[in-house]
Amino acid sequence: MREFSSDIAFTQSVKEVQTEKGSRPGYARMELAGSWETQVTPVLSEFLAGLDMFYFATSNAEGQPYVQYRGGSPGFLKVIDEKTLAFADFGGNRQYITIGNLRENPKAFIFLMDYAHSRRIKLWGHASVVEGDPKLLDRLQDRAYPGKVERAIVFRIEAWDINCPQHIHKRFSQRQVAPVIEELQARIASLEAEVNRLRGQ
Repeated sequence: MREFSSDIAFTQSVKEVQTEKGSRPGYARMELAGSWETQVTPVLSEFLAGLDMFYFATSNAEGQPYVQYRGGSPGFLKVIDEKTLAFADFGGNRQYITIGNLRENPKAFIFLMDYAHSRRIKLWGHASVVEGDPKLLDRLQDRAYPGKVERAIVFRIEAWDINCPQHIHKRFSQRQVAPVIEELQARIASLEAEVNRLRGQ
């Protein structure tokens, strides 16, 4: 039983390093003030609603880690209840590393990154693979995406934390950039038309 929710990451070894490096007092105060969130809040729900990608980490029984990029329409990582998230798993290269890892080690990690606004959230928990549940799969289906949902991956939250924005390079998705490009192209076309009109005079 953990004393604080952040103990899922702040193991004894981590706390020893924090002590050596001088950051332990600050994190000890954070722990006493309530530590990390352990369920979905409006802040997390809002963050997920606009997110079109995240990184999903698992490890096998030997502890070998594996990280996958997951992408979809904004909000494709869905809130199921106050402790549970889920997303559709589509067909890919058929290596099934994530599924195999979860079969022998349910511990998992989700790294949410909003490059455009320099924000990131880290979630620790347990994940499971769900197949043959039409109701859940239908709920997770992205109507705008042609891929067939093969299964669901359900993530049970143990703790999550909003990480500091330092050192995050801004990047923008095609969805974010497209309206700006279209506006610029329309402006250029308008100016070119005006130039041609003036030349005609």
